[in-house]
Amino acid sequence: MFRVVTTAIVSAILTSAFWIFAYNTGALPTADARKVKSAGDVAVVQPPSGAPVAIAEGVEVGPAGLAIPVEGIKADQLTDTFTQARAGGARVHDAIDIMADEGKPVIAATDGTVEKLFFSNGGGGNTIYVRSPDQNWTYYYAHLQAYQPGLAEGQRVKRGQVLGWVGHTGNASPDGPHLHFAINKMAPGEKWYQGTPINPYPLLAGKRSKG
Repeated sequence: MFRVVTTAIVSAILTSAFWIFAYNTGALPTADARKVKSAGDVAVVQPPSGAPVAIAEGVEVGPAGLAIPVEGIKADQLTDTFTQARAGGARVHDAIDIMADEGKPVIAATDGTVEKLFFSNGGGGNTIYVRSPDQNWTYYYAHLQAYQPGLAEGQRVKRGQVLGWVGHTGNASPDGPHLHFAINKMAPGEKWYQGTPINPYPLLAGKRSKG
């Protein structure tokens, strides 16, 4: 068993008949919300073998069982920016921007495997693509200030594990550091840069999209 330096209670989870129906039909990604730590600091977990792992305890869980992927951010602080125009109206955002202070820990929304670490100078800057264990979903984290030391492609990560820190790399403004977070539904054989975007906002905030 992991030895956790500090402990906390599980955050309250919003549910509704709409969400239960969606999850049961397999239309949305799901995760087990029962093992998520709640508000606190970053703790160190010592696995039975291998190096210690940083786990953020300031975690809030959305209705799909996904952790809000920035430590300390609550559901009522999220804004639905999924359909906002970008590049002068040339494209749709296809993600949400989670505004947070520079250097705030970015955490894994759910379990998965790091499929790609990629730097996009004119786009997402320091980015991470994490594939779900069932291969059906990819979680994309962008504009990171830096990666967690030791993070590598092929590495398995657990929900709440620190992946990096909020920044403004790529085309993000230094005046508005944030995490660009996207979820893609993956068809069999699709690569890390492919997939069909779905709106993360309802899954994290427990509210219907305004789009």
